[in-house]
Amino acid sequence: GKTTALEIMEGLQQPTSGRTRVLGMDTHQDGQLVKERIGVQLQASAYFEYLTLMEILRLYSRFYTRSLSPQDLLEKVGLTEKANTTVGKLSGGQKQRFTIAAALVNDPELVFLDEPTTGLDPQARRNLWEFIQSIHKDGRTVVLTTHYMEEAQLLCQRVAIMDKGKIVALDTPTNLVRALPIPYEVKVMADGRMAEDNLDTLEAVKGVRFDDDGFCHLRSADAARTLQALMRWANENGVHFSYMEVVPANLEEVFLEITGHQLRD
Repeated sequence: GKTTALEIMEGLQQPTSGRTRVLGMDTHQDGQLVKERIGVQLQASAYFEYLTLMEILRLYSRFYTRSLSPQDLLEKVGLTEKANTTVGKLSGGQKQRFTIAAALVNDPELVFLDEPTTGLDPQARRNLWEFIQSIHKDGRTVVLTTHYMEEAQLLCQRVAIMDKGKIVALDTPTNLVRALPIPYEVKVMADGRMAEDNLDTLEAVKGVRFDDDGFCHLRSADAARTLQALMRWANENGVHFSYMEVVPANLEEVFLEITGHQLRD
C-alpha cells in the first residue's frame, strides 16, 4: 500500500474514500496548486529517449512558473559531465540521481520519493542516501517509501510502518525501538568460561545465547542495569572481558514485533 498511498497524496490516484490534504490543500480540489509545490519521483520513470539530460530538465522547467537552473541541478546530483548524455546511457545510480533532480526542477517545498534506492548496489545506495540527506538540509521536507529498514532508520526523523494497507505505527525511529519489550543486546567475549545458566538470571536479561565465534549475546530490557549486573558477576567470578558492545534493536525488529511476520515488499 505504500505506492498507492503516495500516489493519492500526489494527486495521481483518487482515494476510494476519505480525503487527503498536502501543504494545507486538498490534493484533488486544489490539485494544480499542490503539484506546483511538490516534487515527485515515481517508482518507475520514463524519459524522452533521444533528449539529453540537459534538454529534459530544460523542457520540464518550462512546465512551471518557478524553476531551478538545469545546470545547477545537474551539478547538485554530480551529473554535470553527463549533461549531453541520454538517460539510456546512465548507470542505475546515475539514473536514480537524475530522476530525483527532475523531481526538484520546480524548487518544491515537499518531495515524494518512492523507493528511490531499489535495485541499486550497496555503494550506489549509500551515495543516494547522502544526496537525499542534502535535499533535507536544503530545507525541504522529504517523504520516502522503502522496504530497507536500515534506510528508514538512517534517513527518517519519523517513520510510519504500513502493513496490509494500514499504518500500524508512527513515531521517531528511536522511540519505536525503545518501545520494544527487549530493545537491547549486550555482546561480550570473556577470557574465562561463561555458562548460560550463570547469566540468564542477571538483572534485565531476557535471554542468552552463544555464537560459533565465542561471543555471548544477552538480550536485555535495560542495557545499563544489565551491564552493571554483568560487571558485578565478572568481578565475583574472576572473569575478564576482551570485548563488550551494546547493540540497540533496529527497525526491522520493530516491524517483526508489530506485524508478527517478516518484512516483504
